[in-house]
Amino acid sequence: MKIVKTIVITGASSGLGAALARAYARPGAQLHLFGRNAERLTQIANLCAENEARAEIHTIDVTDRGAMKERLLAIDRQTPIDLVIANAGISAGTGGTTEDNEQVRRIFATNVDGVLNTIQPLIEHMVARKRGQIAIISSLAGIRGLPSCPAYSASKASVRYYGEALRGVLGKHGVRVNVVCPGYIDTPMTRVNDFPMPLMMSADKAASIIMHRLGKNHSRIAFPLALHTPIWLLSCLSPALTDWFFARLPAKPACKTTSL
Repeated sequence: MKIVKTIVITGASSGLGAALARAYARPGAQLHLFGRNAERLTQIANLCAENEARAEIHTIDVTDRGAMKERLLAIDRQTPIDLVIANAGISAGTGGTTEDNEQVRRIFATNVDGVLNTIQPLIEHMVARKRGQIAIISSLAGIRGLPSCPAYSASKASVRYYGEALRGVLGKHGVRVNVVCPGYIDTPMTRVNDFPMPLMMSADKAASIIMHRLGKNHSRIAFPLALHTPIWLLSCLSPALTDWFFARLPAKPACKTTSL
């Protein structure tokens, strides 16, 4: 596994982002943890320090394009970034009715613009160095659009396609790009769901899988296999054959968007 020293993780104050921070915390690692909650970020940074990693917190909203660019470039000038994990995301669904305009736009602003604001400032510099790695956190919901959460599905599909295409472009310049498509992970984002979530796994287990496969430079890191496979197969079929099935899936709660 390639050793990475300077790592940026967005959405690091809880859930999968916090678990990734803990997973990468080791002697010699320099972690830059981005999030909106300074108190929770500090708690995660302290846990990382217990494993002899250096952790610095950055209380910035990923939707703030200017602030993200300024801070990321400042970090990169000080110590070139080896790995950036664009993890910050929010989720909400229809609640059994429809999504309102504000909810849709907020989801796209965080899940799509937030990813672009995280990786775009660094691409030019990684290409110039001919090294670096970009990990984009998508979702199995980005494999096939789900009527229960249209904006979330579409936002995750958007960054999945972008990352997979970007991999082919940047790989020629020594920069690795990986797209992560997890299933249900036990985080604050899934705890609001009031329906069964098959094959749920802990955030720590998910982080371990992601770290291992990023180290091996897997193009698409989709898991668990037992959930990814049927979703992928259904996505290959005509919507005329599968619409009835997806339309009957439980509705995700609406309005109250929850950080990943």
